[in-house]
Amino acid sequence: MLQKAVRLIESGIEWLHNRLDKKQFLILSGILVGLTAGIAAVILKSTVHFFQKAATYDFGEGWTGILPIVLPVVGILLTVFFVQKHLKGKLGRGNANVLQAIARKGSRLPADQMYSHVVTSALTVGFGGSAGLESPMVTTGAAIGSNYARTYRLTYKDRTLLLACGAAAGIAAAFNAPIAGLLFALEVLLADVTISLFIPVMISSATGALLSLVLLDKDARLGFKLQQAFDYHNVPWYILLGALAGLVSVYYSRVFPRITGFFKRRKKLPWMNAVIGGLILCGLIWCFPSLYGEGYDSIKTLADQHPEKLLSNSLFESFAHNEIYVLIIITVIMLIKVFATAITIGSGGNGGNFAPSLFVGGYLGFVFSHGLNMSGITTLPVANFTIVAMAGILTGIFHSPLTGIFLIAEITGGYELMIPLMIVSALSYTIVKYFEPFSMDVKALAKKGKIFTHDRDKNILSVMKVGRIVESDFNQVQPEQTLGELVDVVAKSHRNVFPVVNADGQLEGVIMLDGIREVMFRQELYNQLTCEEIMRQPAAIIHPDESMYEVMKKFDETGAWNLPVIDNGKYAGFISKSSIFTRYREKLISNTAE
Repeated sequence: MLQKAVRLIESGIEWLHNRLDKKQFLILSGILVGLTAGIAAVILKSTVHFFQKAATYDFGEGWTGILPIVLPVVGILLTVFFVQKHLKGKLGRGNANVLQAIARKGSRLPADQMYSHVVTSALTVGFGGSAGLESPMVTTGAAIGSNYARTYRLTYKDRTLLLACGAAAGIAAAFNAPIAGLLFALEVLLADVTISLFIPVMISSATGALLSLVLLDKDARLGFKLQQAFDYHNVPWYILLGALAGLVSVYYSRVFPRITGFFKRRKKLPWMNAVIGGLILCGLIWCFPSLYGEGYDSIKTLADQHPEKLLSNSLFESFAHNEIYVLIIITVIMLIKVFATAITIGSGGNGGNFAPSLFVGGYLGFVFSHGLNMSGITTLPVANFTIVAMAGILTGIFHSPLTGIFLIAEITGGYELMIPLMIVSALSYTIVKYFEPFSMDVKALAKKGKIFTHDRDKNILSVMKVGRIVESDFNQVQPEQTLGELVDVVAKSHRNVFPVVNADGQLEGVIMLDGIREVMFRQELYNQLTCEEIMRQPAAIIHPDESMYEVMKKFDETGAWNLPVIDNGKYAGFISKSSIFTRYREKLISNTAE
């Protein structure tokens, strides 16, 4: 019955595809992708909210405190079981997974990612894993858009657009924030956006937000009500907060990959990783209960200026009435959150850094403003600083200032804090860019030359392999051969470059036709000069494992048109700039063709 309904819907969409023009069909597709991605996001949020309410339900004396501590390791183990048994150990995590698909895989995401991230993140975060749901929502929505486009044979450009539509709808549904969803897609996923492409993403984001408003429980969303208006006298303090947000973002961006890297080095032991990571996480949650799950409730608690509640049922409950100790403990929780999130994801769980970045931001804003108020230096609106700092950390980690600004503006129900949001986000972004040129999601890929999403040239170069464009039809000569023998080789060759290769297959040098014109017609020198005497060293050497971006950099620096390739110390051939341009053009056409 369900299969018949799906086939009927697909037939209807195909019928419309054949009758609508391209722009009309893309708008319709944006609505459909937004609906599907929005529903997936609502299902995920609602499921996790239900799990967490059940875990903290008072089943009897002692149960309420024990379950949240024990469940995270169960959630990570269940996630690992699902990934190993049903996904064969493969689950692309994080926004980098989507960015790599755009840059290297023609915006194609596996069909199983339309549901696998919903299942795995629900198990991880629903059982208390200290991570966010937004990155899984982005991947789920992107996979929905990508596979929809593949079903109806759309171009790479349109496939990328619908991928972004799904991601925007996921973010919009998570926060009931359509502008933030739109800007996230444009800032993080898309480049070279025109107005015609802007509209389907906007419609998808609005559709996702509408579904969230209608279907999602308010308690499952992050939202605030402003208690105090913006006071321009506090601008210097917002400037200082922005600088601190940038530094904390750098701390987060550097600590997170180191911890996940520890588990990656042991990726052949997934069950051991899950047990070790899960037990460590349980210990952290036992000490600091607010690390449980997404942590949005604790941010609201801080914004309402009830920090002592975060110490309830914790190891430090006895310090709840001492403001200085409470402030110190909250600072520790802020710094430890990155460890909890990295352990959750690195040990085999699934989740993202969106919610943790808001968590760290909220805690930073509270510690900063409440600490200054306690010192007597000034009197700051704690709720406003708690809220604004969230945008600073989100901006710093994702390198997405517009998303950070408008997300917080939307979840607070207005734009009264626009000026401090812009100040804090701009300063945080500036400081982070100085220390970390790439966002945390793409830093590892960027170091390997695999992905540069906002640079089309680098995107295309990143998918080109050195080994596939090496030309081996250059006539070789040996170092001891004479000029006369070289002239005979030149007469039979259509090339103007001649590699000088010894008996062991090693490149000794190169001879350029232009470099021997003065002597090649002087017959009296034919038996006097050898190739070794007239050769010169190549301007640069290329190795097969280099990225094409590095290869092009060598061409630009040397001005050469042909450079030799050396594989394991042996001469392998040449790469010409013209062959790179030809291959580049083929890739460019394949990325835009029907």
